[in-house]
Amino acid sequence: MRIGVPREIKADENRVGLTPAGVMALTREGHVVLVETQAGAGCGISDEEYVAAGARIVSSPEEVYGEADLIVKVKEPLPPEYPLLRPGQVLFTYLHLAADRKLTEVLMERGVVAIAYETVEGPDGSLPLLAPMSEVAGRMSVQIGARLLEKRSGGRGVLLGGVPGVPPAQVVIVGGGVVGTNAAKIARGMGASVCVFDVNAARLRYLDDLFHGTVTTRMCNPYDLAAAVREADLLIGAVLVPGAKAPRVVSEEMVAAMKPGSVIVDVAIDQGGCVATVDRTTTHSEPTFVKYGVVHYSVPNIPGAVPRTSTFALTNVTLPYVLRLAGQGWREALRRDPGLARGANVVEGRVTHPGVAAAFGMACAEVPV
Repeated sequence: MRIGVPREIKADENRVGLTPAGVMALTREGHVVLVETQAGAGCGISDEEYVAAGARIVSSPEEVYGEADLIVKVKEPLPPEYPLLRPGQVLFTYLHLAADRKLTEVLMERGVVAIAYETVEGPDGSLPLLAPMSEVAGRMSVQIGARLLEKRSGGRGVLLGGVPGVPPAQVVIVGGGVVGTNAAKIARGMGASVCVFDVNAARLRYLDDLFHGTVTTRMCNPYDLAAAVREADLLIGAVLVPGAKAPRVVSEEMVAAMKPGSVIVDVAIDQGGCVATVDRTTTHSEPTFVKYGVVHYSVPNIPGAVPRTSTFALTNVTLPYVLRLAGQGWREALRRDPGLARGANVVEGRVTHPGVAAAFGMACAEVPV
């Protein structure tokens, strides 16, 4: 099979879909790998490294999309890439379609087989291709929040861990999944006072055991959440409903009651955001906006700020699936692995993921395997 790796064109996105190790694994199986020139430059991988691993370097995205049967990316296609997609082509990348009706419709119109990293499931119901980027985003959310709390960034001028005689910052994390757990690890490690909200009592018990009681855990309901948000210095949105649009669990009234100069980092922005006042996406170049005196950060590709770490972490888990898709073809690979089949969001003109279908009131078709 011919596998294409285009250069990412999303703002400040420096990750790449395959590493040289992945190229070598594929070419040793007899596949052809086409890499757009400079695709890996942002994370320190040169064209020469790809060539040494067996790739063919091509000069334009038109060549990548025009020749490849399987496109391996990091982020969703953007408008300049829409015309390059063609019927029957397999697109394997993060898509987050429940927050993007236009892209969903384009993928249907173009007749591609769109498999989203974020909805591929493991045998235990986990999300193995989302997990490493959730780990990165969760850890970075605290670093970002700590920086934004500095006065020069518009924050309250609060040190996350405090100092002797001065209390630490109050960090509230909404969602106790992979993002929330990793955010709690870093925030607690920096000395903050941390409270994690979740709707799953079993998850809260797990977090209580994990942190040996050093992190407060609370059931998520509007009354208790409102009280905690009001006192928060840093609020991290970490709510995830796999494949579906994130629920707005933090209301506008809750944000309006926050202290001036407090900070919100909504990691759930990929799926539309879980904070009502996060009404736009931002970029690494212009990452924040202020509403009700609260600094909002809503960059949808947080791991793109540390592209080398993120690229290697991502391709560690995606490569086995790429090898299967290339070696078996998409129909057979999805037939053999129901978890991979749940990654199929749009197939040959039809939406095939229930979360995406529900977000737009569309019919949900069976995956044709």
